Amino acid sequence: MRTAAYPLDDGGDGGLDDRVPFLARLESEDRTALLSLGRELVFAPRVILLHQREPSSHVLFLVEGWTKVTASAANGYEALLALRGPGDIVGESAALTGRPRSATVTALEAVRAVALEHERFKDFLNRSPTVSFALLGLTSDRTRAADRRRLEFASMNVRERLAVLLLDLARTHGRRGPDGIEVCVPLSKQELAGSIGASREMVQRLLKELREKDVVATGRRTLLILRPGVLRRIAATGVPTPGIPAPPGPYEE
Repeated sequence: MRTAAYPLDDGGDGGLDDRVPFLARLESEDRTALLSLGRELVFAPRVILLHQREPSSHVLFLVEGWTKVTASAANGYEALLALRGPGDIVGESAALTGRPRSATVTALEAVRAVALEHERFKDFLNRSPTVSFALLGLTSDRTRAADRRRLEFASMNVRERLAVLLLDLARTHGRRGPDGIEVCVPLSKQELAGSIGASREMVQRLLKELREKDVVATGRRTLLILRPGVLRRIAATGVPTPGIPAPPGPYEE
């Protein structure tokens, strides 16, 4: 898993999107000034940084390490909302609205972060329009990306959505090895299911199907993608629902 300090480029395409973290959007002077106002914290793997529904007193700037952002419904259904890493800000929504935290943030590995009290954060934003606009841009990009993903998923069946998710995880958190691409984030089947709006049982069944076709190999919170080309074809063309003949060779590499 990537643990280096946050990147300072613009993503290579001349523009910003939701994958460009907050701190990377700031000028060096603003970034240094903002971080100097907080205190550094270190979290061990699997430790919760922020708890859903709890009152909020500070925001966190992630400097090193990756986290997962999850939310639970009243019936216990849990969804993976995002993965946040070096350069990202978490907890800003509660800081700006004064509402309880809307999600839980958990360390996937050792995490180093800077905690900044709400009032100091908001005071800095009031004094720095450039930083305020950068935060507004980040919020807009995240909303737009979420809307785009919802639109894409609305036209896909669960099998296609799972393929898209696995390919995205391989691209952003994959490590290529001799046998395939290891997804270097320990996610449960429930978190995978919540991320694509499916049941845990459905995801288990689809992963079993992919294992039997030697497309993936799975263990306890481990995932190895053996044949990404198959996932790309599922994501692009889909596999018809049961009872309707599938096109020839959907699992051929």
